[in-house]
Amino acid sequence: MYCQHGISKAELELINTMRMLWEQHVAWTRMVIISIAEDLADLGFVTKRLLRNPLDFKAALLPLYGEEKSSEFAKLLTEHLVIAAELVKATKAHDCVAVTDAEKRWFANADEIAAFLNYINSYFSKETFMTMLHEHLILTESEAIARLNKDYEKDIALYDMVEQQALTMADAMSEGIVQQFPEQFRCRCMNY
Repeated sequence: MYCQHGISKAELELINTMRMLWEQHVAWTRMVIISIAEDLADLGFVTKRLLRNPLDFKAALLPLYGEEKSSEFAKLLTEHLVIAAELVKATKAHDCVAVTDAEKRWFANADEIAAFLNYINSYFSKETFMTMLHEHLILTESEAIARLNKDYEKDIALYDMVEQQALTMADAMSEGIVQQFPEQFRCRCMNY
């Protein structure tokens, strides 16, 4: 794992993987939002692809955290995505009771994810991840509402914010993993 500029190849690969997974998370969520909002025939296919994202996270975390912990993260992330779709559908149907219920469960799930991340890695601050996940939910819900209201300019602007915020979460995860497993990511620079 030789490196230049203080970052090892393994760390760079981790950063790239986390960024790709969070990018896919928000991109496929957006596609589900659009499919629901526009009653597109691809909703089943898009949803299936979105629900692959937690399994891809599991595969990335498995070598570090093992089967049980990586599976639990995948389960929590799947719940997050399923609730999000329920929320968009309830919002589209103007079902205020269902919206309130989904929002409550969505934020509770975010808190569970933050607590779980802190449980598996003390470098994942529960408070920091709770704040980031709540911001993610607020931005995603706002994006969906803009789309449902056909305010496409606002929808696109909000997605840009969702994407940037997802990259912040990806980098926070990478940083915490490197801090927890320094031997696996240590830079071994060559002496000349």
